[in-house]
This record gives sequence, C-alpha cells and structure tokens, in this order.
Amino acid sequence: QVQLVESGGGLVQTGGSLRLSCAASGRTRGIDAMAWYRQAPGKERELVASMGSDYVPNYIDPVKGRFTITRDVAKNTVDLQMNNLKPEDTAVYYCKAHQSWGPVERQYSRDYWGQGTQVTVSS
Repeated sequence: QVQLVESGGGLVQTGGSLRLSCAASGRTRGIDAMAWYRQAPGKERELVASMGSDYVPNYIDPVKGRFTITRDVAKNTVDLQMNNLKPEDTAVYYCKAHQSWGPVERQYSRDYWGQGTQVTVSS
C-alpha cells in the first residue's frame, strides 16, 4: 500500500501563487509516475500535470506557462508550483501515484490518491 499526503492549499487572490506538495510513503517501490488532478464543484476530476520516470512534464493547456510540476524520485515527492492563479483554478487538488510491478510480460498496476487539498482563488 502507498499513502499520499498533500499539503499547501489555501486561499489566494487572483494573480497570487501557491505551492502544493505531495509525499508518498509505505510500499513506494515501483512508483513510475506521479500527477496532480483537480476537481471543481460540479465538474469532473481532470488531470492538471504529470511526470513519469522520464522526467518529462505534461500539462493541460489552461495551466501551461503558469504551473510547474517537479518530482523527487528519491524522496517520493511531487510538487506543483502554481503562479498567476485565476478564479477558474479554484478546485480540490489531488495527488496521484501510479505504481507498476511484475514481470515485463505481465505487468500489474495500481493508482493511489491523496485526500485532496482545497485551492481557492478569489477575484
């Protein structure tokens, strides 16, 4: 089992910044990707940013140029630096870890989720 704990959410004005952090603990061997998702009221959860074992970041278009995802594989952490925040960024942000194990010809995988942290951007 893997446990994920997020921190860093809060209330900020438009144009402000926040940094979210997520730490994985437990049986973390085999975590090959970590990501941040968000879910606004009345909307589906959406991927915001992700980083796999290749360390190549991926972002959805609305956050490109404003958000930066970083990952420390040794510490099993993933952070999301959010700059120039907008009211439409208001949501609960979730950390996700993807874990794989087993032989190459028969891989197993599982996703783990954090409890979520609220980000509110006031106009």
